[in-house]
Amino acid sequence: MLEIKPMQPHQAEEVKQVLIAACQEIFQVSEALIRQYDSMSDIDNVQEYYFNNKGTFLVLMDSDRVVGSGAVRRLSNQICELKRMWFLQAYRGQGLGLKMAEMLLDFARAANYQTIRLDTADAQKQAAAIRLYKKLGFYSIERYNEGPCTVFMEKLL
Repeated sequence: MLEIKPMQPHQAEEVKQVLIAACQEIFQVSEALIRQYDSMSDIDNVQEYYFNNKGTFLVLMDSDRVVGSGAVRRLSNQICELKRMWFLQAYRGQGLGLKMAEMLLDFARAANYQTIRLDTADAQKQAAAIRLYKKLGFYSIERYNEGPCTVFMEKLL
């Protein structure tokens, strides 16, 4: 049974494995390269980084297995960021990303954020994700961080 619920700290390694598997499949890069660009320390410290800081971190569960993730993190009192939206390949294209994104947007509205932003690494390799974000009302903006991503979007809540 598929269910979206808040991540528990003991699920950190499973969440990282979903992220690594999705990145390896989409970008055709090694786990070592992924870890070089992303320490994933926020996942190890999910309580402090998300839950205790006006954010949330959700996981898509298939029975007792983590198969997807998504989060909202605080950038400022008015602005939050959509983060860590990754799903194993078998769970993409079924509306699960849309459902998770809608839950995260609902959380952001309830937390009184006015704007939500996101970044993605590659417009071509993540075209399906960008289509989803556009369907949700996100639009392109200028770079807002110093990370390795090349696509920046936001949505007014």
